[in-house]
Amino acid sequence: MMEPFEDRDIVVVDLGFGDAGKGATVDWLCSDQADLNVAAVVRFNGGAQAAHNVTVGERHHTFSQFGSGTLSGVPTLLSRFVLVEPIALAREARALEALGVRNPFDLIRIDARALLTTPIHVAANRAREDARGDNRHGSCGKGIGETAAYALEVASAPTVGDCRRPDSLRRKLSALATFYGPLIAESRHGFPPIDDMVDMYAEFGAVVDIADPDALGALGAGGRLVFEGAQGVLLDEWRGFHPHTTWSTVEPSNARAMTDELGRDSYVLGVTRTYMTRHGAGPFPTEDPELAKVLPELHNGTGEYQGGFRTGHLDELLLHYAIEVSGGVDGLALTHLDAMDRARAAGIPIHGVHAYEGLPFVPVGEWKDLDHQQALTDSLKAVGVVPKELPADPEDFARYLSEEMGAPVVLTANGADRVDRQVRCPVPA
Repeated sequence: MMEPFEDRDIVVVDLGFGDAGKGATVDWLCSDQADLNVAAVVRFNGGAQAAHNVTVGERHHTFSQFGSGTLSGVPTLLSRFVLVEPIALAREARALEALGVRNPFDLIRIDARALLTTPIHVAANRAREDARGDNRHGSCGKGIGETAAYALEVASAPTVGDCRRPDSLRRKLSALATFYGPLIAESRHGFPPIDDMVDMYAEFGAVVDIADPDALGALGAGGRLVFEGAQGVLLDEWRGFHPHTTWSTVEPSNARAMTDELGRDSYVLGVTRTYMTRHGAGPFPTEDPELAKVLPELHNGTGEYQGGFRTGHLDELLLHYAIEVSGGVDGLALTHLDAMDRARAAGIPIHGVHAYEGLPFVPVGEWKDLDHQQALTDSLKAVGVVPKELPADPEDFARYLSEEMGAPVVLTANGADRVDRQVRCPVPA
């Protein structure tokens, strides 16, 4: 028998609002259990707001910037599309060392072109969200949106490469502080002195491998690449439901661009739970607070800026939408199969969506049409749901989802641990 991914690079993308199990999926793909000869994990979007939970026996880690193959010794490349926060990265390295990962910085390379997220961005982000009061967008409060927005407005935004150019970095940080000065001055937030930040980033630049554009090809020469996405397609900056989105391209176009550069084929693996979840504000047609009571989250709670963790039933209409705006997927990873039995035993079986009342499907608009995305947000906040009973047997449910989504379920998870994952439908040799 032959594994379903053949010899292609694998792009792992979340088809929901995030937290579907991307990290655990990437961990399995990189492990001896999968035996896929993965040369590196490449992060292709997002920044330090990622929270990818991986459990391997007694070890658990919430991956933020390091790739989720780290516990298997697979190196990470933070690509030019990632927003890098060195303070958080150093904190994560210490946590990985405590789990037995030797010299974590030896396992990471960072594209010099990647944007730098600084304490100034973080302070501005939190100040802006505070000012919104009850109309918060659902930010994580980690400076992601401000990092991306500033780079769009100012050509000389700080990058990881500037960590080895202290004079350039000092000028850029001073300009950044001036730009955000009025916003931050009226808030409860602040940031360290510029010279202290320059010194800190110089130390960071001395210990981390800051790579040139050839790094991707060099890593790929050693074997298969796994591209790890952050957040979920339903939060994509252009395809999510404005304004409750991330400042990041979540759908897999960034990863496809990199595999195209290498002249390699890719397999897009869409990850979904058996039910829906999301953090914070925004539309959620199938939300069910009673379901949340019987499906508690061990590693997802309420964040000061992100808001509470919300739970709802499976939504096939939103899954169809996510797959369409992703340009299709080659296969599905179906996680949290064990939740179906737990919900049923509690008397709240997980159901699907037959239709929305007044909205037959979620229409796809033109790329970057935020007026269309805002209209979708307004519609989804108002729709009623016509529920659909789902198959109770896990095998029948996987078959149902494959047929409904037009893509095979190739990997399933019946729990949080690495050993709970298995290939479902290998392709005959």
